[in-house]
Amino acid sequence: MSSQLPELNAWVDQVAALTRPERIHWCDGSDAEEQALTALMRERGDLLALNPDSHPGCHLHRSDPEDVARVEHLTFVCTRRREDAGPNNHWLAPDEAHARIDALFDGCMAGRTLYVVPYCMGPIDSPLARCGVEITDSPYVVANMRKMTRMGDAALRRIERDGGFVRGLHSTGELDPGRRFIMHFPEELTIKSYGSGYGGNALLGKKCHALRIASWQARQEGWLAEHMLIVGIERPDGQTRYIAAAFPSACGKTNLAMLIPPEAYRERGWKVWTVGDDICWMQRGSDGRLWAINPEAGFFGVAPGTGPSTNPNALAMLDRDAIFTNVAMTADGQPWWEGLEEGAPALDWQGRAYDPGNGPAAHPNARFTVSMRNCPSYTAAAEHPHGVPISAIVFGGRRRSLVPLVTQARDWSHGVLMGAAMASETTAAATGQVGVVRRDPMAMKPFCGYHFGDYWAHWLSFDTEGARLPAVFQVNWFRRAEDGRFLWPGFGDNLRVLEWILRRCDDDAGARQTPIGLLPNADDLNLDGLALDPADLDALLAVDADGWRVESQAVLAHLEEYAPRVPAELLAQARRLAETLS
Repeated sequence: MSSQLPELNAWVDQVAALTRPERIHWCDGSDAEEQALTALMRERGDLLALNPDSHPGCHLHRSDPEDVARVEHLTFVCTRRREDAGPNNHWLAPDEAHARIDALFDGCMAGRTLYVVPYCMGPIDSPLARCGVEITDSPYVVANMRKMTRMGDAALRRIERDGGFVRGLHSTGELDPGRRFIMHFPEELTIKSYGSGYGGNALLGKKCHALRIASWQARQEGWLAEHMLIVGIERPDGQTRYIAAAFPSACGKTNLAMLIPPEAYRERGWKVWTVGDDICWMQRGSDGRLWAINPEAGFFGVAPGTGPSTNPNALAMLDRDAIFTNVAMTADGQPWWEGLEEGAPALDWQGRAYDPGNGPAAHPNARFTVSMRNCPSYTAAAEHPHGVPISAIVFGGRRRSLVPLVTQARDWSHGVLMGAAMASETTAAATGQVGVVRRDPMAMKPFCGYHFGDYWAHWLSFDTEGARLPAVFQVNWFRRAEDGRFLWPGFGDNLRVLEWILRRCDDDAGARQTPIGLLPNADDLNLDGLALDPADLDALLAVDADGWRVESQAVLAHLEEYAPRVPAELLAQARRLAETLS
């Protein structure tokens, strides 16, 4: 098999000459192909079948113990000019980068199958969707790409119609951390990844294409590619409003995207619809609003912490046709991880007899891959070619102190500052120390494919005559008391905050002006049925002037790291914050 696009055929031939595979397989995305690949991986031991009675069609994959997360220190953006990649990215000159990684690819697929994986990021017929082709020697990658993208013949037909595609070359190599790179060439729309089988490093349609390369494309073409969930909130009157929200990895995006309203809200008719849990592409429509699609077709979520009390919708979609990576397993072959309220681990994520002395049973970054159609809160709006209109953009992260429960930006440029100044405690989704507060603008620090100064200028450029831009907010579900407990219950009760956000979009809720933005008064939030200590609520809605004076100077210092490309308008907003607090 081959393509009707000569450019694609020539590239596959070129890669085959370099990697020297035993055979080449063009993926068609069919059920028969999936069954054959699953059988192959089970025979090789790459997949272990889970309990067919409790989890039909589900499998467990155990990755190499040194290949369990994104490797940001080995991830490069390779632009012709170093300054275009910016200080937010590791950089190599394209010629040097190609030479270094191609030397690793040389002969790496000997004895292996080269899989050609055509895929579409977004609904096949969406004008905002973009396509790519990943070449890989990993059937595990193929199986995951089938769940995560529109993969196969339909994508290939669109690629042939469009005449262009993002090129992604991947090999697991020897899984040697010393021979591992993830390289991006935005000007060439090319990705090369070697030495890792982990999702974010190997599923090239995800972070590599849908964020790093797409953010570059979006700037060139006038749209936004963002690390955001998309959730629809249906009110009792039947109207559904859509929110896009940016949170760093493992900070609750999936939980928020699949939120189940509190009982009192459900009784009144509130519903929540999941469009996407991780990535959002937005484009200004003819009506001046931002319209968004989820470029993905599935979820690659963090398993630990997902349970009946935190995310029952996620749990409900994981009992069939799912791939679990680095979770533990019970004695009767069911997947298990910390956060489940039933069962007990017999084998840990490395296949060893479970011993608490070895650490958690499931790796803290253990994952599940599943089609979004499995989700009980899935909505057909996720397939709308023109996307859904966004009413509000929300930024959030893990902050134990300082940042209030919810704050509204005064205007679009103040909202851009909110996003640019975002800081969050690091999690196990990336290698390195956990719990360290770092700046993560728009939750895009690991994912923006070009200079942050240019990226912020691109955000600001949307505020033009005729624009009907979303209101911008910042939230923090993770405030703690001095004794370490969370002040806000989170999870389903976050809808109380989202209700205030949507009412603010309609000028239908109260707020008070503060130096850092607009905050709700205690009685502006619907807290019916919630046993929340008034002192805790006061703390959640307080503005610590001394703390914010320190923060404002830290924000200015952060922005200055990206000089001279930081937009003057953004610096003016930051200086205004500092002056107001002084």
